[in-house]
Amino acid sequence: MRLRARQVGARLLCLAALLLPAAWAHNLASDDAAFHAPEIASGIQRHHDVMAHRFAVASANPMATQAGFEMLKAGGSAMDAAIAAQLVLGLVEPQSSGVGGGALILYSDGQRLTALDGRETAPGAATEDLFLDAKGQPLAFYDAVVGGRSVGTPGTLRVLALAHERYGKLPWKKLFQPAIRWASEGFAISPRLHAQIQADAYLRRDPQALAYFYDAQGQAHPVGFKLRNLAYADLLTRVAQQGVDAFYRGAVAQEIVDKVQQHPSNPGRLQLSDLSHYQAKEREVLCFDEPTAQRLLRVCGFPAPSSGLIAMGQIFGILRQLPHDHDHLVNGLPDAVWLHRYTEASRLAFADRAQYVADPDFVAAPAGDWASLLAPSYLQQRAQWVGERRMPLAPAGKPAGATDLGWVAMGQQPEHGTSHISVVDAQGNAVAMTTTVESAFGSRQMVHGFLLNNELTDFSFVPRDAQGRPVANRVEPFKRPRSSMSPTLVMDGRTGALQMTLGSPGGAMIIAFTTKTLFGLSHWGLTPQQAIDLPNVVSTADALWVEPHAFDDATLQALRQLGHAVKEQDLPSGIQAIVRTQVNHQPVWMGGADSRREGLVLGR
Repeated sequence: MRLRARQVGARLLCLAALLLPAAWAHNLASDDAAFHAPEIASGIQRHHDVMAHRFAVASANPMATQAGFEMLKAGGSAMDAAIAAQLVLGLVEPQSSGVGGGALILYSDGQRLTALDGRETAPGAATEDLFLDAKGQPLAFYDAVVGGRSVGTPGTLRVLALAHERYGKLPWKKLFQPAIRWASEGFAISPRLHAQIQADAYLRRDPQALAYFYDAQGQAHPVGFKLRNLAYADLLTRVAQQGVDAFYRGAVAQEIVDKVQQHPSNPGRLQLSDLSHYQAKEREVLCFDEPTAQRLLRVCGFPAPSSGLIAMGQIFGILRQLPHDHDHLVNGLPDAVWLHRYTEASRLAFADRAQYVADPDFVAAPAGDWASLLAPSYLQQRAQWVGERRMPLAPAGKPAGATDLGWVAMGQQPEHGTSHISVVDAQGNAVAMTTTVESAFGSRQMVHGFLLNNELTDFSFVPRDAQGRPVANRVEPFKRPRSSMSPTLVMDGRTGALQMTLGSPGGAMIIAFTTKTLFGLSHWGLTPQQAIDLPNVVSTADALWVEPHAFDDATLQALRQLGHAVKEQDLPSGIQAIVRTQVNHQPVWMGGADSRREGLVLGR
């Protein structure tokens, strides 16, 4: 990608809209008046692309980016920088990620790609009826979330330790210094954190969270308030000195288990053995090829239990089978026909997601290989469902060679939170790490200065249909819930050279936000910041939600005539991207961070 597109300016408001299927979000929009995004909107401040010659780091918070930048300046690897940034995010953006949650890490050393799975697991005592009430009916979402019931075994620290063991250069202790320093000395509450704390309806119910985040009147501490977290500093000091067993065994582990099991109204089933036995896993990286006008790209990401790369590959693959007469921007925007086709491709991808994707240690891939869902011949068949009007229902497909495994599609259920970090280092190594506690502030249970996840609500609340047929993504002991996290690395399809690292938070909308950005980068020649700034669009059961003022009236009316009920709603993402490009015929890194959060790119 040349610098031509950069000259258009970061203010360009184009739309490469990614849309989720109707089945995904009925519960999110239980009344048709409002669609509830994973996290609240907190304003937009336009950023510009950042260029770097040697290394760069992008995260959702300036302090986390600064921590990663410190590691890179000290000669650290991309992995060192990502770990340091994550530890700071757990302090300054606790609503989105932290040591009480999980993470997926995709790493390139210039020769091979590695996928490290730090996804949370269900407790060994969990049963498939975990989220059913006494009458066998699914719990309301927040009745399940708030308390101990929703807490899975945290995986973040285990996967960070594994990643550092393999790919770190700096001492483990050094990576903790920025987070320990700011936790001990205090950090200024940002506008986004303040707004999220003030708006949350459940966080005040936890005594530790109430004492930490709020004043004596129960109001969120104001923007700029210097918040100290000595308990988190103590925890990080222990882990820095003793290793991650200081978290997974001993006094801290006991605190976690007590908090989960002793919740007064919604206790959970986590036990000490779940923590002590937890292990991060290496997964086989999954990729698909994407031809563009300039070159062939190889897009790589996580297999199951993540649904991200599979859904992205299906969306791109279905679009390749459709006419290309509208695959260009008109006055800086895609037209209604292109948006319609993109919508339908997304809905088909999410139908397969609901039918097939779950923890591969428990659920077999169709035809024995997750790549079967990306086969060109299969996607050619799927593309035949895309017509001139919106499908009433997007069905799941059946790849060649797949047998009937007996699964039924997972029903309509919300998914929430998360954060993303992208890094490239001076040696050309790269990290794409997406990290989460699921809902904003997770289960709203605070322990030793951090929040516990509610990741188990990513499982299907309803484990079986009326005939007793199981849902692939149902709760089972030690199982990892399906994820939408989509850390993505893009390589040159012919040389293998790294071209991009990107990803986003946003629950199930992660796939939409990440694919939107990738399409803008690969097919429309946009710079990272321009592609990130593309307005977001989400399709639910009730409506097609677009960011306010994203389209003119003619485009909205054309979408309605194609069968889409179009409505406006803030759709805050948190996309980070770093891309290899050329300036004056010299290779440079160019990075962008999402203006919808508080993202920042630093490079040198």
